[in-house]
Amino acid sequence: MPRTLSTSDMVTPGRLSPPPTEPTDGEKAGQPFLDGAPSSASLDTLIQHLVPTADYYPEARVRKFGPKLLQLLAEWTETFPRDFQEESTIGLLKDVVGRIAPCDEAYRKRMHQLLQALHQKLAALGQGSEGFMGADKPISYRTKPPASIHRELLGICSDPYTLAQQLTHVELERLRHIGPEEFVQAFVNKDPLASTKPCFNDKTNNLEAYVKWFNRLCYLVATEICMPAKKKQRAQVIEFFIDVARECFNIGNFNSLMAIISGMNMSPVSRLKKTWAKVKTAKFFILEHQMDPTGNFCNYRTALRGAAHRSLTAHSSREKIVIPFFSLLIKDIYFLNEGCANRLPNGHVNFEKFLELAKQVGEFITWKQVECPFEQDPSITHYLYTAPIFSEDGLYLASYESESPENQTEKERWKSLRSSILGKT
Repeated sequence: MPRTLSTSDMVTPGRLSPPPTEPTDGEKAGQPFLDGAPSSASLDTLIQHLVPTADYYPEARVRKFGPKLLQLLAEWTETFPRDFQEESTIGLLKDVVGRIAPCDEAYRKRMHQLLQALHQKLAALGQGSEGFMGADKPISYRTKPPASIHRELLGICSDPYTLAQQLTHVELERLRHIGPEEFVQAFVNKDPLASTKPCFNDKTNNLEAYVKWFNRLCYLVATEICMPAKKKQRAQVIEFFIDVARECFNIGNFNSLMAIISGMNMSPVSRLKKTWAKVKTAKFFILEHQMDPTGNFCNYRTALRGAAHRSLTAHSSREKIVIPFFSLLIKDIYFLNEGCANRLPNGHVNFEKFLELAKQVGEFITWKQVECPFEQDPSITHYLYTAPIFSEDGLYLASYESESPENQTEKERWKSLRSSILGKT
């Protein structure tokens, strides 16, 4: 986590020089720089630094400055398309287009392409979270669910590697819709430089939908394990998911890996002692060790760094896959935002903090842009999205129906659940 810069950290200006302006109070000592770039500044000075003037950029005529402005707009609309969802913002963009396009035919064509790409992105983003509408709502327990509404996952896919591939396909599809600005919207209020209070709203739909996908996968795993009536079948499902989790680890899909482990560690599943007695648990303990939260997930972070390094040197899409444990990524970004001041004691914006935030979010953007190398199997992904899942009470009841309660507390809860869910005494 970046530290707050002290006076001793401020270095001599390097290759990037600020525009000639009269220093304000607190800036008389000179502009602090880090590696040739400003490490802090007041907002007014920052704006002056970025806005070209006749003296600051003498070549800033439209024909010469145009390519730089085109590049800025292209990267802006590509990386932060949601900034242009409002009609007023689109209007401002079109105003800039109207000023530049007439100057050169090449500019006109490029701006037209830029606007087309932006409209396509906004249309795609609008469909981002639709796939989860109603899919993550738990159902009540049924002793024998009708075949028309539920089939066991093993009947759809019996190969662990294939399921791991399809889970990776789903993960990358969900990640693709999450924009970097959603992290900003999630952790800041209207004044991003004055508040660190998280603020979840309608502009973080895809981010929240992805978190819901993780929760759904946890409950789906637990449901598939608790549903079979015979412990031999339940043990078979557990071993299947252990193999799926291992393949997810090998692929670099840590989010599905953690969801599967979390599902198997839910109380209604972990209490099935007779079932677990029939399971070869050595591989499961190894995976649990990899995702152990001890030491701030030290083992996982080591594995993630390894996957990230592999991705940087990869020659194939298969080796480029890095899907982080998303809830921990959000937590890391949140605490970086909470634990480091937005402004230095002199009132300057703390560039070092925001550079670190940009580094973490930028790494995420790189990972989410990887093309999935696995061909989609619609029957499997449809099942993952739509198969009914038990609620927590439903899971407990299914667990008690499979293996009888062991103590008085469990017996009382079983009796209560049978009465409330099944209408039995």
